Amino acid sequence: MTTPKLEIKDVDKIFRTKSGDTTALQKTSFTIDDGEFVTILGPSGCGKSTVLRIVAGLEEATTGEVLLDGQPIDGPGPDRGMVFQSYTLYPWLTVKENISFGLKLKGAKQKERDDLARHYLQLIGLEGFENHYPVQLSGGMKQRVAIARALANDPKVLLMDEPFGALDAQTRNIMQEVLLKAWEKSKKTILFITHDVDESIFLADSVYVMTARPGRLKKKVPIDIARPRDFSVKATNQFAQYKEELLSLIREESLKSI
Repeated sequence: MTTPKLEIKDVDKIFRTKSGDTTALQKTSFTIDDGEFVTILGPSGCGKSTVLRIVAGLEEATTGEVLLDGQPIDGPGPDRGMVFQSYTLYPWLTVKENISFGLKLKGAKQKERDDLARHYLQLIGLEGFENHYPVQLSGGMKQRVAIARALANDPKVLLMDEPFGALDAQTRNIMQEVLLKAWEKSKKTILFITHDVDESIFLADSVYVMTARPGRLKKKVPIDIARPRDFSVKATNQFAQYKEELLSLIREESLKSI
């Protein structure tokens, strides 16, 4: 039996404050296979980002465990790359320097850093912008650089917390296609948090729908749409059927939380 790349096992998360305890996650369990692209959907406040932060090692589970290649995660590490919704580039570094920053910390030689930066600039379609600074880039371009920086560190898993949430609709659609092309070439395992149903279907091999708080897995919906994909699949009946199913599942949980 093949070991999952990522395994979340009976994870509970309770946030304790002076005013009382809040259970964000309850007995949350799921697995992700090597090279799989998984998105998580759910009503607001269901703990989607909390799951991601626990996998990243930025939060500790109250109970349960998270395994990467069968080994427990006990803190942040270079085996997990993270892309946030906010733009997290270093403003004093150029695009090229941002992409190769992690490699520099690892002690990689200049030629290796330059070669990898060039590779990922090509992968995300930003050749010619290597000497620009973040202030000179649009929001979509900044997120391309953030994705390239995460991939350049060669993580086992790429964690993405609504990375396109702050972008306008047109740029968001383009970024979804940019990400898919990068994933098709890198075949990284990706765990992607979103509140956008169309985005989740378009990107994913599987969509995990979470319940209202306390969050736990409600249903896994495999997305059987052929790859490679482009924006035209969003106009198909098959896409519409997945959308109807997912919207219904989320509506059920959203009504429970009111």
